[in-house]
Amino acid sequence: MREKPKLDLGLTAYDDLFKDDKEIKEGRLPKIYDIPIELIDDFPDHPFKVRLDEDMDQLVESIKDRGLITPITLRPKEDGRYEIVSGHRRKKACEIAGLSYVKADVREMSRDEAIILMVESNLQRSTILPSEKAFSYKMRLEAMKRLPGRPSKNSCPVGTNFGERSNQQVGDEVGESARQVARYVRLTELIPDLLDLVDEGKIALRPAVELSYLSKDEQKMVFEQAQDCDCTPSHAQTIRMRKFSEEGRLTDAVIESIMEEEKPNQKEKIHIPYVQLRKFIPENVSYDDTRDYILQALEFYQKYRTKVPTQTQNQPRKVR
Repeated sequence: MREKPKLDLGLTAYDDLFKDDKEIKEGRLPKIYDIPIELIDDFPDHPFKVRLDEDMDQLVESIKDRGLITPITLRPKEDGRYEIVSGHRRKKACEIAGLSYVKADVREMSRDEAIILMVESNLQRSTILPSEKAFSYKMRLEAMKRLPGRPSKNSCPVGTNFGERSNQQVGDEVGESARQVARYVRLTELIPDLLDLVDEGKIALRPAVELSYLSKDEQKMVFEQAQDCDCTPSHAQTIRMRKFSEEGRLTDAVIESIMEEEKPNQKEKIHIPYVQLRKFIPENVSYDDTRDYILQALEFYQKYRTKVPTQTQNQPRKVR
Protein backbone atom coordinates (compact mmCIF):
# COMPACT_ATOMS: atom_id res chain seq x y z
CA MET A 1 0.00 0.00 0.00
CA ARG A 2 1.42 3.38 -1.02
CA GLU A 3 2.29 5.65 1.88
CA LYS A 4 0.31 8.88 2.01
CA PRO A 5 2.43 12.00 1.49
CA LYS A 6 2.98 14.11 4.59
CA LEU A 7 1.20 17.44 4.64
CA ASP A 8 3.22 20.57 5.38
CA LEU A 9 0.88 22.82 7.35
CA GLY A 10 3.57 25.35 8.16
CA LEU A 11 3.47 24.40 11.86
CA THR A 12 6.49 24.23 14.15
CA ALA A 13 7.79 20.71 14.72
CA TYR A 14 7.19 19.24 18.20
CA ASP A 15 10.92 18.97 19.02
CA ASP A 16 11.54 22.55 17.89
CA LEU A 17 9.08 23.86 20.49
CA PHE A 18 11.66 23.11 23.18
CA LYS A 19 14.66 24.62 21.36
CA ASP A 20 15.87 28.19 21.75
CA ASP A 21 16.64 30.43 18.75
CA LYS A 22 20.34 29.58 18.84
CA GLU A 23 19.71 25.83 18.69
CA ILE A 24 17.23 26.22 15.81
CA LYS A 25 19.67 28.36 13.77
CA GLU A 26 22.54 25.94 14.42
CA GLY A 27 20.37 23.02 13.29
CA ARG A 28 19.77 24.67 9.94
CA LEU A 29 23.44 25.49 9.28
CA PRO A 30 25.75 22.96 7.63
CA LYS A 31 28.06 21.19 10.05
CA ILE A 32 31.72 21.85 9.28
CA TYR A 33 34.33 19.20 10.05
CA ASP A 34 38.12 19.12 9.98
CA ILE A 35 38.92 16.28 7.57
CA PRO A 36 42.48 14.91 7.08
CA ILE A 37 43.70 15.76 3.57
CA GLU A 38 45.07 12.24 3.17
CA LEU A 39 41.49 10.87 3.34
CA ILE A 40 40.17 13.10 0.52
CA ASP A 41 39.99 11.86 -3.10
CA ASP A 42 39.35 13.91 -6.24
CA PHE A 43 36.01 13.57 -7.98
CA PRO A 44 36.27 10.86 -10.68
CA ASP A 45 36.81 12.35 -14.16
CA HIS A 46 36.69 15.86 -12.72
CA PRO A 47 36.45 18.06 -15.85
CA PHE A 48 37.83 21.27 -14.35
CA LYS A 49 41.60 21.78 -14.31
CA VAL A 50 43.47 22.88 -11.21
CA ARG A 51 46.06 25.37 -12.48
CA LEU A 52 49.22 26.31 -10.59
CA ASP A 53 49.04 29.94 -11.68
CA GLU A 54 49.07 33.40 -10.09
CA ASP A 55 45.55 32.96 -8.72
CA MET A 56 46.65 29.75 -6.98
CA ASP A 57 49.65 31.56 -5.46
CA GLN A 58 47.33 34.23 -4.06
CA LEU A 59 44.96 31.58 -2.66
CA VAL A 60 47.86 29.78 -0.96
CA GLU A 61 49.07 32.99 0.66
CA SER A 62 45.53 33.79 1.83
CA ILE A 63 45.21 30.34 3.43
CA LYS A 64 48.58 30.74 5.15
CA ASP A 65 47.52 34.12 6.56
CA ARG A 66 43.86 33.53 7.44
CA GLY A 67 43.17 29.83 6.96
CA LEU A 68 40.55 28.37 4.62
CA ILE A 69 37.60 30.80 4.70
CA THR A 70 35.18 28.84 2.47
CA PRO A 71 34.98 25.12 3.39
CA ILE A 72 35.10 22.53 0.62
CA THR A 73 32.15 20.18 0.04
CA LEU A 74 32.66 16.42 0.40
CA ARG A 75 30.55 13.29 0.13
CA PRO A 76 31.44 10.25 2.26
CA LYS A 77 32.52 7.06 0.47
CA GLU A 78 31.75 3.50 1.52
CA ASP A 79 35.42 2.80 2.30
CA GLY A 80 35.59 5.53 4.95
CA ARG A 81 37.25 8.06 2.67
CA TYR A 82 35.77 11.24 1.19
CA GLU A 83 35.23 12.54 -2.35
CA ILE A 84 35.46 16.22 -3.32
CA VAL A 85 32.26 17.63 -4.77
CA SER A 86 33.30 21.28 -4.69
CA GLY A 87 36.70 22.72 -3.81
CA HIS A 88 39.48 20.99 -5.77
CA ARG A 89 41.45 24.26 -6.03
CA ARG A 90 41.02 25.00 -2.32
CA LYS A 91 42.11 21.51 -1.36
CA LYS A 92 45.22 21.79 -3.57
CA ALA A 93 46.01 25.20 -2.08
CA CYS A 94 45.74 23.75 1.43
CA GLU A 95 48.19 21.01 0.45
CA ILE A 96 50.67 23.58 -0.90
CA ALA A 97 50.20 25.68 2.24
CA GLY A 98 51.22 22.65 4.31
CA LEU A 99 47.90 21.99 6.06
CA SER A 100 47.09 18.47 7.28
CA TYR A 101 43.35 19.08 7.71
CA VAL A 102 40.74 20.84 5.59
CA LYS A 103 37.49 22.41 6.78
CA ALA A 104 34.68 20.64 4.95
CA ASP A 105 30.91 20.49 4.66
CA VAL A 106 30.21 16.74 4.50
CA ARG A 107 26.92 15.84 2.79
CA GLU A 108 25.21 12.55 2.03
CA MET A 109 24.31 12.51 -1.67
CA SER A 110 24.20 10.14 -4.61
CA ARG A 111 26.84 10.20 -7.33
CA ASP A 112 24.45 11.88 -9.79
CA GLU A 113 23.42 14.51 -7.23
CA ALA A 114 27.12 15.11 -6.58
CA ILE A 115 27.83 15.52 -10.31
CA ILE A 116 25.11 18.17 -10.67
CA LEU A 117 26.36 20.10 -7.62
CA MET A 118 29.98 19.76 -8.76
CA VAL A 119 29.19 21.23 -12.20
CA GLU A 120 27.02 24.02 -10.76
CA SER A 121 29.69 25.16 -8.30
CA ASN A 122 32.55 25.11 -10.82
CA LEU A 123 30.63 26.95 -13.55
CA GLN A 124 30.74 30.01 -11.28
CA ARG A 125 34.42 30.43 -12.14
CA SER A 126 35.45 33.55 -14.05
CA THR A 127 37.57 31.52 -16.50
CA ILE A 128 36.24 28.30 -18.03
CA LEU A 129 37.98 26.58 -20.93
CA PRO A 130 35.96 25.04 -23.79
CA SER A 131 37.13 21.55 -22.78
CA GLU A 132 35.92 22.15 -19.23
CA LYS A 133 32.51 23.22 -20.49
CA ALA A 134 32.39 20.23 -22.81
CA PHE A 135 32.99 17.51 -20.24
CA SER A 136 31.06 19.21 -17.43
CA TYR A 137 27.97 19.71 -19.65
CA LYS A 138 28.18 16.07 -20.75
CA MET A 139 28.54 14.77 -17.18
CA ARG A 140 25.61 16.88 -16.04
CA LEU A 141 23.35 15.79 -18.90
CA GLU A 142 24.12 12.13 -18.24
CA ALA A 143 23.43 12.59 -14.52
CA MET A 144 20.14 14.35 -15.28
CA LYS A 145 19.02 11.43 -17.46
CA ARG A 146 19.61 8.97 -14.61
CA LEU A 147 17.76 10.96 -11.95
CA PRO A 148 14.05 10.15 -11.44
CA GLY A 149 11.66 12.27 -13.46
CA ARG A 150 14.30 13.39 -15.97
CA PRO A 151 13.95 13.14 -19.78
CA SER A 152 14.54 9.63 -21.08
CA LYS A 153 17.29 8.43 -23.36
CA ASN A 154 14.88 8.39 -26.32
CA SER A 155 14.07 12.11 -26.25
CA CYS A 156 14.80 14.22 -29.35
CA PRO A 157 18.53 14.30 -30.11
CA VAL A 158 20.46 17.48 -30.88
CA GLY A 159 24.08 16.97 -31.96
CA THR A 160 24.47 14.00 -29.59
CA ASN A 161 22.14 11.50 -27.94
CA PHE A 162 21.04 14.07 -25.37
CA GLY A 163 17.52 15.46 -25.70
CA GLU A 164 16.53 18.96 -26.68
CA ARG A 165 14.77 19.52 -23.36
CA SER A 166 17.84 18.46 -21.36
CA ASN A 167 20.12 20.68 -23.44
CA GLN A 168 17.72 23.58 -23.03
CA GLN A 169 17.52 23.10 -19.26
CA VAL A 170 21.30 23.11 -18.90
CA GLY A 171 21.52 26.03 -21.33
CA ASP A 172 19.06 28.09 -19.30
CA GLU A 173 21.11 27.50 -16.16
CA VAL A 174 24.48 28.41 -17.69
CA GLY A 175 23.35 31.14 -20.10
CA GLU A 176 23.80 29.16 -23.34
CA SER A 177 21.38 28.07 -26.04
CA ALA A 178 20.45 24.37 -26.29
CA ARG A 179 22.33 24.16 -29.60
CA GLN A 180 25.42 25.74 -28.06
CA VAL A 181 25.34 23.21 -25.22
CA ALA A 182 25.17 20.42 -27.83
CA ARG A 183 28.14 21.93 -29.68
CA TYR A 184 30.25 21.95 -26.53
CA VAL A 185 29.32 18.34 -25.77
CA ARG A 186 30.52 17.36 -29.26
CA LEU A 187 34.01 18.54 -28.28
CA THR A 188 34.33 15.49 -26.02
CA GLU A 189 34.71 13.46 -29.23
CA LEU A 190 37.93 15.26 -30.15
CA ILE A 191 41.35 13.73 -29.57
CA PRO A 192 43.30 15.49 -26.76
CA ASP A 193 45.72 17.20 -29.15
CA LEU A 194 42.93 18.92 -31.10
CA LEU A 195 41.05 19.76 -27.91
CA ASP A 196 44.16 21.51 -26.60
CA LEU A 197 44.17 23.67 -29.74
CA VAL A 198 40.57 24.63 -28.99
CA ASP A 199 41.49 25.59 -25.41
CA GLU A 200 44.39 27.67 -26.74
CA GLY A 201 42.04 29.54 -29.07
CA LYS A 202 43.72 28.22 -32.23
CA ILE A 203 40.60 26.35 -33.38
CA ALA A 204 37.19 27.99 -33.00
CA LEU A 205 34.13 26.15 -31.71
CA ARG A 206 32.28 25.63 -35.00
CA PRO A 207 35.21 24.07 -36.95
CA ALA A 208 36.06 22.02 -33.86
CA VAL A 209 32.54 20.58 -33.88
CA GLU A 210 32.94 19.55 -37.55
CA LEU A 211 36.27 17.86 -36.74
CA SER A 212 34.62 15.92 -33.90
CA TYR A 213 32.70 13.87 -36.50
CA LEU A 214 35.94 12.56 -38.03
CA SER A 215 37.40 9.25 -36.89
CA LYS A 216 40.24 9.32 -34.36
CA ASP A 217 42.76 8.40 -37.07
CA GLU A 218 41.47 11.17 -39.34
CA GLN A 219 41.69 13.65 -36.46
CA LYS A 220 45.31 12.63 -35.86
CA MET A 221 46.07 13.33 -39.53
CA VAL A 222 44.46 16.78 -39.25
CA PHE A 223 46.53 17.57 -36.15
CA GLU A 224 49.77 16.45 -37.83
CA GLN A 225 49.02 18.61 -40.88
CA ALA A 226 48.23 21.55 -38.59
CA GLN A 227 51.64 21.10 -36.96
CA ASP A 228 53.44 20.81 -40.30
CA CYS A 229 51.89 23.93 -41.87
CA ASP A 230 51.62 25.87 -38.58
CA CYS A 231 47.97 26.67 -39.23
CA THR A 232 44.52 25.33 -38.39
CA PRO A 233 41.56 24.61 -40.69
CA SER A 234 38.79 27.15 -41.18
CA HIS A 235 35.11 26.33 -40.69
CA ALA A 236 34.59 25.92 -44.43
CA GLN A 237 37.56 23.56 -44.67
CA THR A 238 36.35 21.38 -41.78
CA ILE A 239 32.94 21.09 -43.44
CA ARG A 240 34.65 19.75 -46.57
CA MET A 241 36.78 17.36 -44.49
CA ARG A 242 33.67 16.00 -42.80
CA LYS A 243 32.00 15.46 -46.18
CA PHE A 244 35.04 13.60 -47.52
CA SER A 245 35.07 11.52 -44.32
CA GLU A 246 31.38 10.56 -44.67
CA GLU A 247 32.12 9.47 -48.26
CA GLY A 248 35.11 7.40 -47.09
CA ARG A 249 37.53 9.52 -49.14
CA LEU A 250 39.36 11.54 -46.46
CA THR A 251 43.04 10.64 -46.77
CA ASP A 252 46.22 12.31 -45.56
CA ALA A 253 46.75 13.70 -49.08
CA VAL A 254 43.24 15.20 -49.18
CA ILE A 255 43.74 16.81 -45.77
CA GLU A 256 47.09 18.22 -46.88
CA SER A 257 45.52 19.63 -50.06
CA ILE A 258 42.74 21.32 -48.11
CA MET A 259 45.08 22.68 -45.44
CA GLU A 260 47.49 24.14 -48.02
CA GLU A 261 44.80 26.46 -49.36
CA GLU A 262 45.47 30.07 -48.47
CA LYS A 263 43.21 31.39 -45.75
CA PRO A 264 43.25 34.21 -43.19
CA ASN A 265 44.68 32.16 -40.30
CA GLN A 266 47.75 31.22 -42.37
CA LYS A 267 48.96 34.80 -42.27
CA GLU A 268 51.68 35.75 -39.80
CA LYS A 269 50.20 36.19 -36.33
CA ILE A 270 51.17 36.74 -32.73
CA HIS A 271 50.19 34.11 -30.18
CA ILE A 272 50.04 35.04 -26.49
CA PRO A 273 49.15 32.23 -24.04
CA TYR A 274 45.84 32.87 -22.28
CA VAL A 275 47.46 32.35 -18.86
CA GLN A 276 49.67 35.41 -19.48
CA LEU A 277 46.70 37.53 -20.55
CA ARG A 278 44.47 36.54 -17.63
CA LYS A 279 46.03 38.96 -15.12
CA PHE A 280 45.02 41.90 -17.35
CA ILE A 281 41.42 40.70 -17.83
CA PRO A 282 38.69 41.56 -15.24
CA GLU A 283 37.18 38.57 -13.43
CA ASN A 284 33.71 39.26 -14.85
CA VAL A 285 34.96 38.82 -18.44
CA SER A 286 34.51 35.19 -19.54
CA TYR A 287 36.92 33.21 -21.70
CA ASP A 288 34.57 33.49 -24.70
CA ASP A 289 34.44 37.31 -24.35
CA THR A 290 38.21 37.79 -23.91
CA ARG A 291 38.90 38.53 -27.60
CA ASP A 292 36.27 41.31 -27.73
CA TYR A 293 37.56 42.78 -24.47
CA ILE A 294 41.15 42.92 -25.76
CA LEU A 295 40.06 44.59 -29.02
CA GLN A 296 38.02 47.19 -27.09
CA ALA A 297 40.96 47.83 -24.77
CA LEU A 298 43.32 48.37 -27.74
CA GLU A 299 40.83 50.76 -29.38
CA PHE A 300 40.57 52.73 -26.14
CA TYR A 301 44.37 52.85 -25.84
CA GLN A 302 44.73 54.03 -29.44
CA LYS A 303 42.26 56.89 -28.85
CA TYR A 304 44.05 57.86 -25.65
CA ARG A 305 47.45 57.71 -27.33
CA THR A 306 46.42 60.06 -30.16
CA LYS A 307 45.09 62.64 -27.68
CA VAL A 308 48.10 62.71 -25.32
CA PRO A 309 51.11 64.59 -26.73
CA THR A 310 54.43 62.77 -26.79
CA GLN A 311 57.06 63.43 -24.17
CA THR A 312 59.29 65.27 -26.63
CA GLN A 313 56.46 67.61 -27.53
CA ASN A 314 55.93 68.50 -23.87
CA GLN A 315 59.62 69.24 -23.16
CA PRO A 316 60.33 73.03 -22.91
CA ARG A 317 62.87 74.51 -25.31
CA LYS A 318 66.19 75.59 -23.91
CA VAL A 319 66.74 79.32 -24.01
CA ARG A 320 70.23 80.23 -25.15
